[in-house]
Amino acid sequence: MPTTSDQDAKVEPRAAMSKTPEKRSKTSEKRSKTPEKRRAEEEEDEEEELLPVDVEGSSLALEGSSDSEESLFSGLEESGSDSEEDDEDEEEEGVPGSAVDPDGGNSQETVEEGEERGMTEKERALLKDKTDEYDHDSSDEEDIRNTVGNIPMEWYKDFPHIGYDLDGKKILKPIRNKDELDDFLDKMENPDYWRTVPDKQTGSEIVLTDDQVDLVHRLQRGQFGDVNFNQYQPTVEFFSGEVMIHPVTNRPEDKRSFIPSLIEKAKVSKLVHAIKMGWIRPRRSKEERAEEAGRYYDLWASEDPNAILGRHKMHVPAPKLRLPGHEESYNPPPEYLLSEEERLAWEQLDPEDRKTTYLPRKFSCLRAVPSYSRFIHERFERCLDLYLCPRQRKMRVNVNPEDLIPKLPKPKDLQPFPTTQSLVYRGHTGLIRSISVSPTGQWLLSGSDDGTVRFWEVVSSRCLKTVQVGGAVRSVAWNPNPAVCLVAVAVGCDVLLLCPSLGDRLLIGSTEQLLSAYQPPEEKGEELVVWTTAEGEEHSQGVRLRLTHPKAVQQVVWHSKGDYLSSVMPQPSSHLQVLVHQVSRRRSQNPFRRSKGLVQCVSFHPLRPYFFVATQRSVRVYNLIKQEMTKKLQANSKWISSMAVHPAGDNVICGSYDCRLAWFDLDLSTKPYKMLRHHKKAVRGVAYHPSYPLFASASDDGSVIVCHGTVYNDLLQNPLIVPVKVLRGHTVTNDLGVLDVTFHPSQPWLFSCGADATIRLFT
Repeated sequence: MPTTSDQDAKVEPRAAMSKTPEKRSKTSEKRSKTPEKRRAEEEEDEEEELLPVDVEGSSLALEGSSDSEESLFSGLEESGSDSEEDDEDEEEEGVPGSAVDPDGGNSQETVEEGEERGMTEKERALLKDKTDEYDHDSSDEEDIRNTVGNIPMEWYKDFPHIGYDLDGKKILKPIRNKDELDDFLDKMENPDYWRTVPDKQTGSEIVLTDDQVDLVHRLQRGQFGDVNFNQYQPTVEFFSGEVMIHPVTNRPEDKRSFIPSLIEKAKVSKLVHAIKMGWIRPRRSKEERAEEAGRYYDLWASEDPNAILGRHKMHVPAPKLRLPGHEESYNPPPEYLLSEEERLAWEQLDPEDRKTTYLPRKFSCLRAVPSYSRFIHERFERCLDLYLCPRQRKMRVNVNPEDLIPKLPKPKDLQPFPTTQSLVYRGHTGLIRSISVSPTGQWLLSGSDDGTVRFWEVVSSRCLKTVQVGGAVRSVAWNPNPAVCLVAVAVGCDVLLLCPSLGDRLLIGSTEQLLSAYQPPEEKGEELVVWTTAEGEEHSQGVRLRLTHPKAVQQVVWHSKGDYLSSVMPQPSSHLQVLVHQVSRRRSQNPFRRSKGLVQCVSFHPLRPYFFVATQRSVRVYNLIKQEMTKKLQANSKWISSMAVHPAGDNVICGSYDCRLAWFDLDLSTKPYKMLRHHKKAVRGVAYHPSYPLFASASDDGSVIVCHGTVYNDLLQNPLIVPVKVLRGHTVTNDLGVLDVTFHPSQPWLFSCGADATIRLFT
């Protein structure tokens, strides 16, 4: 079994090979030690070997215990790769330095080996001179003594070992038996102490050479590590601007080199936005910086207008304290001293009501004056006055009222629209609630509270026919079908269908034929409305059918085809408020099982099978084919009074009793696109022109406002709404003004009727 000393002797050649030049000098110094010194160190080593460590680890425990053993013991020795065969190979090759032993422990065995080979001392010296052991050593190789790898050594800070070798055995830390006194003595005596640094990986100490010290100094000064490196070498032009005869590549330019980069565009736009918002500011000049430095000023500076404070507009000077008077004196005149009654009266006052916060007192000398009890309180209030008081008056925002008005086209550019009152139709004795124009635009129909229905010629304002209906007329409507001459009149609980017999005979004949062609069904079900044919005097006046409803009818309205009409009977908590009648079959039906809210008015869609029902606060849109509600428009008003549908069917206007007019864009939202508050009193009626982009609203303030409302086919463009004209002429009677408006079917003319029993035509 080889002993520990044998192992050390075998391992030593490799350890000697790995020595750096710094260690060489150290080894040569150790060689020159006397035998007495070596013996003393061996005794110290034997004492250290008494520690409870196993035989293999004892050499590791001694690592770094002294300078002489530092080069012997390292993690490489116990790596397990040092076999006896390797050592024998190295000895056969004649590895130089095998006889070197700094401690002198193995010199006897080495000499014996030399004698066995038959070599004298002189031959060995000659051999050493011929082959130096450091000829094969590379200066670039690092002296890596630890085999644990490149890991932080702090991980082993609290452990007795510093890692593991290849056999998985612990590499123990060197024993540090130096105290502070030894360290101090070493510092005083050792001339190389200042250049000795500890090695974190092995725990040993390394003495830096002069070259290494110079390298550290150069790096500290920010210079290059290599002395011979020239940092100002002339640049080598690898690529010149000259075009080569045979270029490296001749492929055409990429497409992206011509197209602006979207990423760069986004970055530039962000920078532009930041500069506009003031987040990025350009670098200021010295003058601007000096000017900014002058902005900070002294609160207590003089109020000279030429001073810094005078430059600020609307500056409020700091509140100044009152100068001290005779009351503050320690020896005031007798007239300033209060009498007993005045002092009692001053004490009874509230602190806010007292003129002064102290009482004047008299003292014999200044030394006898006590400290002022309210000094700190008053100083604090003074500071609050200075930095909490507004230092500058707020500038009032001067806004030009014209800038707040949106830029709209001028009314002259939006002509034609009605501007002047042309005709007045007189003849009714009571207020006129409803008017309607024939599809041809030749005749006008009006119903009044005087119990009559009148037919007028539009162009001459001549009353052609008067029909007595025996009650106040709530609503009239002319059939929009030009092939039929038929009007509907709502009187009390009845709806009368009249044939006015105006126009050519063919039109009147086709109307009479339509009404007389009805064949009653064999089985009659329960009828909501009683249909009766007029006879006798009623028939001679033009009444053809009478539809008797269970309740009073408020409004009648025709479908665009002319065969259906709807009647409204507003009744709270009733399910029978809206009825739809078919004239050709003489039947009526209730389209709603349950009415939600009090119905005010209804309207048919001009093109599609939709039905609009306006309650007090909302407008519901129903699909008559699917029999379901498709949309609910929130009018944002308290009480809807009237409703009109645009001829294209995509827009709706609603007038309300709280002076508002709401325009709905059905493609846009269920909330009003625009709320118009042009009237000062309740809006009674609204109407669209069938062909021109005009709509009008009538109000109790006696005025009719005509607006231009262009609806674009482009869904991305919102409607253009411009008020163009206010038409006046009706007189307000019993707080009622204009009650209904309607447009001429082909001309930009407007009819209005009011509480003053007149109808007016504006052209």
